[in-house]
Amino acid sequence: MRPRTILAAVLICAATAASCSNTTDGNATVTPSATPGGTSDALPKNGAPAVKDPLVNTTSVEKDPCSALTNAQLETFGGKIDRNRVDELSLGKNCVWVYTAQFGTIAAGMTVGNKEGLSSLYYQSTHGGLTTFKPVSPVEGFPAVVYSNGGESPGVCTLAVGVRNDLTYTIITRLDTANPNRSDPCGTATKVAQLAIQQLKAA
Repeated sequence: MRPRTILAAVLICAATAASCSNTTDGNATVTPSATPGGTSDALPKNGAPAVKDPLVNTTSVEKDPCSALTNAQLETFGGKIDRNRVDELSLGKNCVWVYTAQFGTIAAGMTVGNKEGLSSLYYQSTHGGLTTFKPVSPVEGFPAVVYSNGGESPGVCTLAVGVRNDLTYTIITRLDTANPNRSDPCGTATKVAQLAIQQLKAA
């Protein structure tokens, strides 16, 4: 499956609180689950932590995800940035920074189509919708989880940071063999999130 297709499949599963089976012919098979958290619409739920000091102004990054970080900042994670592009996925826009010489890619953006934030991922973690689910240390004071619905492999990590109870900033690192940080893709994703959130706080 192509990286862009995998990214879309992972994010769609997260936002819909659906259980996604293995992919076939590059398309994710989505099996709807019960309504997350019962009938209550209050967030957070499903055991997700509350975002105590939510980011209010995220519009700039929602509209232009590449504005969250400069190419120079991304180059501190190994290699020269060859180009970046914006992928318009069903759950929001993502910036994909593409390195030269098989150093891989880093993608990040606000998952605006997921109106339940981390609560959606916590629901999936207890209903068989994820193959990896690991709450990690807060990023700049914001709760975060590492997760996946298949596709775990060296150099790959998906990190979701709850910037509001109803919104996550999601980073996907795909670090190729030449990248010196390949052994710690989640550490790289965390550093990317830290820089982006610092910029949003200062805005």
